[in-house]
Amino acid sequence: MFTTSRFVHPRGLRAALGLSTAVLGLLGAAGAPADAQDAGRAVLAGDAVDTAPVPDCVHYYSDWRYTTVVNDCDTTVDVTVQYTDGQGAPCRTLLPRAIATFAGYGPQLNYVTGLSGCTPSSV
Repeated sequence: MFTTSRFVHPRGLRAALGLSTAVLGLLGAAGAPADAQDAGRAVLAGDAVDTAPVPDCVHYYSDWRYTTVVNDCDTTVDVTVQYTDGQGAPCRTLLPRAIATFAGYGPQLNYVTGLSGCTPSSV
C-alpha cells in the first residue's frame, strides 16, 4: 500500500530545487529572440490610426488573455486597441452589434489604455 509520508534526502531535494531555479532563471533571462522582441510595437503595416476617438457606444473588456471590443453602435466602426507599451494591434472593422477579440495584457501586464479609430489596410 501507499504510505502518507515519504523520506526525501535533503541533498536530492536541494539539487532538484536548484535545478528548477536555474532553468527558470535561464528562461527569464533569455527572453524572446532579438527579432521577435520588437515585433508589433507600432501600428501594423498598412493600417493607419486616426486621432479621432471612437464613439462612446464602443466598449472594451480586458483580461489576461483577451481584450474584447463590442460595437453597440448603429453604425460600422473601424477600431484598434492601444496598449501601455505601444504594442501594435490590427485595425478591425466592426459592424453594428459585432464583437472583436484582441490580445489581452498577458504576463507582462501590458494593459489596454483605450481604443482608437483607424483606417484598415486595403489588403
